[in-house]
Amino acid sequence: MIEIESNHWKEECGVYGVYSHDEDVSAMTYLGLYALQHRGQESAGIAITDGAWMDVTRGMGLVNEVFRHQVPHMDNQYIAIGHVRYSTTGSSLLANTQPLIVNYAGGKISLAHNGNLTNAAEIRHDLEQKGTIFQTSIDSEVFVNLIARSRKATVEDKIMESLLQIKGAYCLTIMTETKLIGVRDPQGFRPLCIGKLDDAWILSSESCGLDVVGAEFVRDVEPGEMVVIDEHGLTSYHFAKETQRASCIFEYIYFARPDSVIDGQSVHDARFMMGRMLARESQYKGDVVISVPDSGTTAATGYAYESGIPFVEGLIKNRYIGRTFIQPTQKKRDTAVKLKLNAIRSAVEGKSVIMVDDSIVRGTTSGKIVKMLRSAGAKAVHMCVSSPPIGYPCFYGIDTSVRKELIAATKTVEEIREYIQADSLHFLSIEGLKQCVSAVRADDMCYACFNSAYPIRQGDIPTGSDKYVFEQGKKK
Repeated sequence: MIEIESNHWKEECGVYGVYSHDEDVSAMTYLGLYALQHRGQESAGIAITDGAWMDVTRGMGLVNEVFRHQVPHMDNQYIAIGHVRYSTTGSSLLANTQPLIVNYAGGKISLAHNGNLTNAAEIRHDLEQKGTIFQTSIDSEVFVNLIARSRKATVEDKIMESLLQIKGAYCLTIMTETKLIGVRDPQGFRPLCIGKLDDAWILSSESCGLDVVGAEFVRDVEPGEMVVIDEHGLTSYHFAKETQRASCIFEYIYFARPDSVIDGQSVHDARFMMGRMLARESQYKGDVVISVPDSGTTAATGYAYESGIPFVEGLIKNRYIGRTFIQPTQKKRDTAVKLKLNAIRSAVEGKSVIMVDDSIVRGTTSGKIVKMLRSAGAKAVHMCVSSPPIGYPCFYGIDTSVRKELIAATKTVEEIREYIQADSLHFLSIEGLKQCVSAVRADDMCYACFNSAYPIRQGDIPTGSDKYVFEQGKKK
């Protein structure tokens, strides 16, 4: 098996949780994970409890593959949490799937995590020296061990004590026999929101996970906040001192679904504005505007709206190819790209094409798409990218390459243009990008992948960069 070489960064993970005595909590969680499938396609899992027993069903693959025959069920179940995974720490293995379930002196606990802990290796080493045995190679297991070892009286206090030892990006859904708990890190790197449907309380990585079950959006979980849902309703705790927010700007550029609203900002509106800003900055003239589907489509329509140049469907995406598939016999990867994308000759032939995409990571796929458009008869290809050049890796829950593999780390914009063989190339400026998220404070976002201003550091070097840090001998 080999992965299609992607022009994009990998998604992170998605978490979900439901508390209800009247609704089918596992079925609702299944639907919620379906809505969050874009956040992780490697594995999926759902854990449930009836107040006495706790069970989990996990597997490799997409949500519909893992739960092909039946979603987990238990008589009188009333709490469920779910997870879809793209691995940012630890290999893509069944043992590393989530939610995790552990039995400890205080009872049972299940946990699902989205993000990346920057001091997990240090904490894990310390716990191992004290005799703790780890069953996985993911950083998320550090959480449950810290909680299990805490001597605080209540589960809320155990969790908060554990959180104070953790650094990095995390959104958590946690389930005990009687409580559903949601946590967001102090910087607010990753999104988490709260919904309500009759008596049901819902936690979801994105608001689209609320829409799919007909729930009403209540609010976002605040950075540094823990919410506890039980028979008394929702209780809020703030476990960290107020700090500078650093929400991930790439949620708006690429990761989140366009129909989601994160921290009051519509993802669709932000991407549409990115396209408009691209048109203002680049001033490119052409016959048609096309997108690299699907992630570049909203920005492309914004470009067309601002420029007055018509938007057409110039590239077709094969929606029946997953994230990975068996490589054809040809040694070159051109065929792999053609299996995923194909140009519509009648839409681009003889035309000057403005192509909009959300990012360029390594540049190889962009070059193949430009070549594909030329082969289909495009007279010129002007590429616009709705993010600034990505010159630095992310350590907060996105699986990015080492810096030397990021094309913008080693090439100028002109050199990238030559490499992908486009007639023109324009990246959205950081200043322009900031104007596109008008519903949130621009300074409350993390732009480290563009400018290396990492919000969390240990010493002089950001930590959390080794995906296989807990797998000795694993080649990166």
